Amino acid sequence: MGNIKRPVKVALHAMDERSVRTMTMYLQGPCKGVAMVVDDASADCDIYDGDNIHAKKLLADRLNSSSTRQVIVLSLHSVKLNNVIVVKKPVKSEDMLGALAEVKARLERDAKQEEDLQPTAIVTPLKKLEENKPILKHFRINSGEQSKTSKHQTAMQINEASFNAYIGSLPGLDVNDPAQFFKASYNPNEYFQGYIQSAIKTCQKRDEILQLSTNWRQLILFPHNHELWLDADDKQLRAFAGVKIEKTIGSKMLLTPCKYDPAALANASDKFHTIETFVWKLACWTSKGRYPNTLDIEHPVYLKNWPNFTRLLITPHAMRIAALMVHEPRTLSNVARILNIKPQYVFVFISAACAIGLVGQARREADVLVKAPEIKPSQKQGLLGRIISKLRGSNV
Repeated sequence: MGNIKRPVKVALHAMDERSVRTMTMYLQGPCKGVAMVVDDASADCDIYDGDNIHAKKLLADRLNSSSTRQVIVLSLHSVKLNNVIVVKKPVKSEDMLGALAEVKARLERDAKQEEDLQPTAIVTPLKKLEENKPILKHFRINSGEQSKTSKHQTAMQINEASFNAYIGSLPGLDVNDPAQFFKASYNPNEYFQGYIQSAIKTCQKRDEILQLSTNWRQLILFPHNHELWLDADDKQLRAFAGVKIEKTIGSKMLLTPCKYDPAALANASDKFHTIETFVWKLACWTSKGRYPNTLDIEHPVYLKNWPNFTRLLITPHAMRIAALMVHEPRTLSNVARILNIKPQYVFVFISAACAIGLVGQARREADVLVKAPEIKPSQKQGLLGRIISKLRGSNV
């Protein structure tokens, strides 16, 4: 069999959902893809979070089983178990790479021993293999559905220059002024966003097609394919998104079973939206660069998983913000400072991510699972800085 050149296949145990995502990304990023997370049946190696409350029993069951797979245990404490590789938490990339190298060496050793015991293989003639090739079926894709799907998958990106014009701002409020951060929040329930999010939850719970009567535009929710149809374009929606809805008007917004003409909707297929895409951009326009009041700006928040940017409105620095926040919890002001960007870009991103359920604010097991790399300031010195250094007589 020779050297194993593919990534080591690992299964994760005794980890919550967040920890699994963190470790998966850690193996792909800092560990340079030398291992990949797979289902339990396909794994070469089992990785356990030794500090999880269920770890002791799960690990004991595993070691008492007949499985010959390699085992790695991540723990804050010293663990001594036969044939078990222990990695100290928070996990450092060099420690994990060393553990995976040991796993790979053991796999290669076992593979070599197994290869030596294998009898000569029987070679099947090529003609026979050709006869057994599966027949591939070809399907024609409905052009209307194809057009609608491609629309859903199209992302739009806005830059800093067009941000205020496209997202909007509030007169008299400077969301980038730290002294005004406490005023830079908004309540989604006071806007169309809140009514839409509530309607979506109800629709999904009832699992039926419903219409939201708004006295504005017709809106139909399709829970089975996670879509909605709105009789308005983005320009109209953007204007309506920023308007506070009075309680008297809001009380008249009702969800009712919907009877619709499929042909009529098909003729306006550009008005279909995936629910996630719609809520994301609606939150951007509602926020106007603010953050939702459901979050405590003084406490760290985290991103539960990576947004599907192929379908979403991409605000300035969105991917940089996501990369930082998916790795570990941070306060919003800290994100802006680390990335050296205006807080409004962090606020609008967090508003959109929060609206589709990607943001959390809590202490999690994953926070101590891996060690966050230090973010060092740039060593590059600007032209003005070099001139000043020269004038001061320092060496550059």
